Amino acid sequence: MIPWILLGTAQTSRNGEQLRLYQRDTEFSIKADSQELMNSQVHGSEDALAKLACEKITNYPDVRVLVGGLGLGYTLRAALNELKRDAEVVVAEIVPEVLEWNQKFLGHLAEHPLEDGRVKVQLEDVAEVIKAGRNDYNAIMLDVDNGPQAMFQEGNDWIYTNNGLQTSFDALRPKGVLSIWSTDPDPAFTKRLIRTGFKAEEVKVRARSGRKGGGHYFVWVATRP
Repeated sequence: MIPWILLGTAQTSRNGEQLRLYQRDTEFSIKADSQELMNSQVHGSEDALAKLACEKITNYPDVRVLVGGLGLGYTLRAALNELKRDAEVVVAEIVPEVLEWNQKFLGHLAEHPLEDGRVKVQLEDVAEVIKAGRNDYNAIMLDVDNGPQAMFQEGNDWIYTNNGLQTSFDALRPKGVLSIWSTDPDPAFTKRLIRTGFKAEEVKVRARSGRKGGGHYFVWVATRP
């Protein structure tokens, strides 16, 4: 059996836990201690996070979207594939090493999305980027800490609170879309989105694009009026 090779480590900013990048042959994995956060062979739900949001806004002029965070680059690539050439895609990534890993090891996985001229990277907490926005984005796509329930880094839960959702609502342009990735369904969170003013639905998506097996994850698609 081909062994995993450790390519890099990174300390998280809030609780001292460590991210690790591994490679096994053509497969890549990012883990937090012993928990796998993402894997290059299972990215169908990350693709869906972008597609479900961007398909609603592709015909708008001067589209500007926010992706948080970078991960293995699959959500960014899916957004770029959906959007026109005049769009702007802001990527917020809080861990500098994740950006470095994409530049050094991972770019080929998603056809080098960081080299696209539409992309602007901000090495910053996506929550702070959202707070700074006001009617700035046609879409905000969030893959942060496994969703509203599974917390890896302390402080990430703010995004999913009433205050955090209202801030995302305010950062969106009219008819803008907030999409959120999650490991698990959460009917109470759907209701929270609706109370904020969104028209929201929870969508079950395949973990592997176009393939059976590999389980399912969930994406909320919430549209601002």
